[in-house]
Amino acid sequence: MAKIKKGDLVQVISGAKPERGGDRGKQGKVLEVLAEQNRVIVEGVNYVTKHNRVGQTQRGTRTGGIETFEAPIHISNVAIVDPSTKQPTRVGHRLEEQTKDGVKRTVRVRYAKKSGKDL
Repeated sequence: MAKIKKGDLVQVISGAKPERGGDRGKQGKVLEVLAEQNRVIVEGVNYVTKHNRVGQTQRGTRTGGIETFEAPIHISNVAIVDPSTKQPTRVGHRLEEQTKDGVKRTVRVRYAKKSGKDL
């Protein structure tokens, strides 16, 4: 079971500090998980600029220019944020009983372990 999923709130835990132009300490929502490369794309983190060559489409409109977008960051450089304390935390799994239409099932559920000020 994946620890980080699309839509999770994560915090960057490594890299350069913001004073040096880095993203450490920034929080953002996961836009995409690239599982085969062990990378995630986080909203507002790791912006890069790409210069596209000027061209024309079939209609004659010009394309190209400079665009900025979020680049992938390695999954080990982010940590899930605990919703109650807003601090980065580790994630655990526990088994819970779930009833659906009178049928009991055991389901694995993610939960935030104790973090930061909780210790």
